[in-house]
Amino acid sequence: MIKLHCFGESGNAYKAALTLELSEAEWEPVYVDFFSGATRGEDFRAMNVMGEVPVMEDGDLILTQSGVIQDYVSSKTGKLGGRSAAERRDILRWMFFDNHKVSGVAGVLRFNTNFLPKEKRNADVNAFLLMRLTSALKIMETQLEDTPYLAGDALSIADIACVGYLFYPEPFGFDRTEFPHIDAWMTRIEGTKGFKHPYDLMPGSPADRS
Repeated sequence: MIKLHCFGESGNAYKAALTLELSEAEWEPVYVDFFSGATRGEDFRAMNVMGEVPVMEDGDLILTQSGVIQDYVSSKTGKLGGRSAAERRDILRWMFFDNHKVSGVAGVLRFNTNFLPKEKRNADVNAFLLMRLTSALKIMETQLEDTPYLAGDALSIADIACVGYLFYPEPFGFDRTEFPHIDAWMTRIEGTKGFKHPYDLMPGSPADRS
């Protein structure tokens, strides 16, 4: 049984969790109380020196970073990873794009907008981040005008990576209805067997702390 150390508010953990779920792997979530400082403790840092979720345990194997976990699960199950070397390279291309252009911006923007104390929020910083995110989303919108999924005609870990933060309900400037091809793509993903939204898939949500 694979264990995924995660919490519901984490978009990066959601990517790993959704990959596990849609690949039909046997797994269970292990709740990490991030907002109480759990990732800064010695026990957690012994698993992941970076002090981040997700962390995956499969027997004696421990992996960190959502993209690495996604790649491992895809390789282990033979699902969501493409059908050829060329498809796999295209999947990796979009995953690297997500890391730098999409999640790397959306994650910070969502945190700043919803979880950072109000007195520390900076409107200029958030406007810059939203501009960067919108530029990346326009690129995805263009791709999805031509293909049903980012790397072709089949759902892959590239889609799960790039959509990871977009399913969250907290407002951070993203409105899927403003991007019709992204909206249709998200609807296709939601229609995939086994799909669950983040707070239905992992323990922990803002409601638990209210």
